[in-house]
Amino acid sequence: QVQLVESGGGLVQPGGSLRLSCAASGIIFSRNNMGWYRQAPGKQRELVATINRYTFTDYTDSVKGRFTISRDNAKNTVYLQMNSLKPEDTAVYFCRAEYGNTGYWGQGTQVTVSS
Repeated sequence: QVQLVESGGGLVQPGGSLRLSCAASGIIFSRNNMGWYRQAPGKQRELVATINRYTFTDYTDSVKGRFTISRDNAKNTVYLQMNSLKPEDTAVYFCRAEYGNTGYWGQGTQVTVSS
């Protein structure tokens, strides 16, 4: 049974930081490309950042220079370090694992940026 469990969300003031974690089980983590997505109220889910099995990373333009995605294959965990947070970063953040044509989603963690 595949499980992706996100944690680390919460309420933070503008300019603050949060670190999201996604712990995976039931998959060969090192073979999977991993990603973080987010969905704000009334909006479609969007890609935030990806890291492939070779640790190549990519980011959506709005988070470049502020967010960093990383992975620890020994812990089967992918991280998203979020700095200089803005109110427009408020969303539910989802973890995704992909291998070939198979993909899995986590349940999401809420990030709220507000003063």
